[in-house]
Amino acid sequence: MAEVVVFHHALGLNDWKRRFADDLRAAGHTVHTPDLFEGQTFGSIEEGMAYAEENLDFPMGLVERGRQAVESLPADLVYIGFSLGVMPAQSLAQTREGARAAVLAYAALPLGQWGDNWPETWPDGVRLQLHIADPDEDLEIAQSLAETVPGAELHTYPGAQHYVLEQGDDAAAQLTRRVVEFLAG
Repeated sequence: MAEVVVFHHALGLNDWKRRFADDLRAAGHTVHTPDLFEGQTFGSIEEGMAYAEENLDFPMGLVERGRQAVESLPADLVYIGFSLGVMPAQSLAQTREGARAAVLAYAALPLGQWGDNWPETWPDGVRLQLHIADPDEDLEIAQSLAETVPGAELHTYPGAQHYVLEQGDDAAAQLTRRVVEFLAG
């Protein structure tokens, strides 16, 4: 079984993320859910982004909090990020020695365009799974990343909104099932 770190989105570590983590635990995985917002949750993306920009020296402060959250954990982690949480998840998957895999949901970052935290190449042996709504502003980036990383899985959710899990429908169940299967692989 995998040891996993789940980084939340701009709404904070809310009930949806806790249930997702519980689903992974029920499948036998060890799951860590660092709270990058120190207990704050928000009702909208705009409120969460405003908090991140005002309190976390966004974006680098957010990535640094992610790094601090995993310092005491073993190196061979799977990093899962949702939207805003993709920033620390993808950065750690690309730069922390020993990373096993990354699951990027709702967003992806282009390789090499955001500085040293997101190098121009994907590390050998680090598996990648992407989940994104179709249409979504990050769809093209996710497609490009999937084409660049050998063996990457790209899952799209036609008609879904950006926060697929929060919709609580078939797309949310499908996303969770796909992540559980990916972790088992």
